[in-house]
Amino acid sequence: MICNELIKDIKCTDILGDTNVSISGVNIDSRKIKPGHLFVAIKGTQVDGHEYIDKAIQLGAVAVLCEKAPKEPLSGITYIVVTSTEDAVGRVATRFYGDPSKHLKLIGVTGTNGKTTIATLLYNMFRKLGHRCGLLSTVCNYIEDEQIPADHTTPDPIELNELLAKMVEQHCEYVFMECSSHAIAQKRIGGLNFTGGIFTNLTRDHLDYHKTFENYRNAKKSFFDHLPKSAFAITNADDKNGMVMVQNTKATVKTYSVRTAADFKARIIECHFQGMYLEIDGQEVGVQFIGKFNVSNLLAVYATARMLGKQREEILITMSTLHSVNGRMDTLHSPQGFTAVVDYAHTPDALKNVLLAIHEVDGKGHVITVCGAGGNRDKGKRPLMAKQAVQLSDKVIITSDNPRFEEPQDIINDMLAGLDAQDMKKVLSIVDRREAIRTACMLADKNDVVLVAGKGHETYQEVKGVKHHFDDKEVLAEIFKQS
Repeated sequence: MICNELIKDIKCTDILGDTNVSISGVNIDSRKIKPGHLFVAIKGTQVDGHEYIDKAIQLGAVAVLCEKAPKEPLSGITYIVVTSTEDAVGRVATRFYGDPSKHLKLIGVTGTNGKTTIATLLYNMFRKLGHRCGLLSTVCNYIEDEQIPADHTTPDPIELNELLAKMVEQHCEYVFMECSSHAIAQKRIGGLNFTGGIFTNLTRDHLDYHKTFENYRNAKKSFFDHLPKSAFAITNADDKNGMVMVQNTKATVKTYSVRTAADFKARIIECHFQGMYLEIDGQEVGVQFIGKFNVSNLLAVYATARMLGKQREEILITMSTLHSVNGRMDTLHSPQGFTAVVDYAHTPDALKNVLLAIHEVDGKGHVITVCGAGGNRDKGKRPLMAKQAVQLSDKVIITSDNPRFEEPQDIINDMLAGLDAQDMKKVLSIVDRREAIRTACMLADKNDVVLVAGKGHETYQEVKGVKHHFDDKEVLAEIFKQS
């Protein structure tokens, strides 16, 4: 593509060099630059891409999109200067890849908890209904059956548009996508055309990045602010921020609720570890999920399918065949007669929801919770998570999650700081996660429930920049065999 065409929708403050040059690729990572590429220099939270302009040119970049032109521009290189490369990169990527989202029905899911479950269930449902689909999620990206590993909840704008273009090539009709607060704030979804958006809920998370809850909320809200009039916005009426999210949207607003008046309603008829019987829009259906939070997730799925033109009966029949997402309320039954639950819950509210779901089903035995908190992330949620675990468990073992570059014991100490002397009577702290899980299993009797929270689908533990293989479900299975 000719550079002139690539930047025609972008407001430039200055241009140095020839814009009639041919561009064979676009990248924000200087290490991936090849001859003929355009390099986009972005000021990130960790590094400034402007420091890598020379490296990109050495690797063959013929053009640079930047916020400040060099004092001594190189001959033969085109420099396109804009006020914000973060704002511009999405539009450039969209144009380079032929505006792929215009050829798809793209649904975005945002909120603190439930994004992965809702996006994945929609992807599975619409495939079962006979449609070719794509999925962009925390766990993995999919183009139909093709699995593409996911490094971030939402890819960068260039990778994102490249994936969407491949989905168009593979004749996908629907794409279901998680939209993280980071991705929205960093304009990673800039330039995309959404058919609809879903809001799940909002609780404390990512304050290490957003600094305040208001910034975090406003990042989520801006997704709905930018939806076009032709789109729909489905929001959770049970969340106090549900209507805040859509107060300035141009999209058609629909609500869902398990507690109050809404466009789409559901209630639990019966609940056990194998699943629930629900009433959705006046129709009974059996599902293979547990917990009120999953009723809310399923209702969001149902509402979205209805807004996409599907009939109640076909949605509910398909919904009854769906399974939980990997690492979300995964249950394993031990030879000793207790149940182990593995879940990704890594925020205070997510932990509360999972523990409440266990209590809704169980009631016969004790609940033993194993949990930790991630390193180099919001420290403020650590004592809140510990307190939530203690309040809803009979025994709690605080352990390592992904310590990253922090000392595991320091993270544990931050969590323990939220507990009083009475709370501490319920608590053990074991740094080694494998030993913590083993201890929980040793303490469990028949009819008890062991919740292993925080990592869910993850198959690694990140320590000092190295990812070591670690899978909570594998560890539990080994312990069951040994016993």
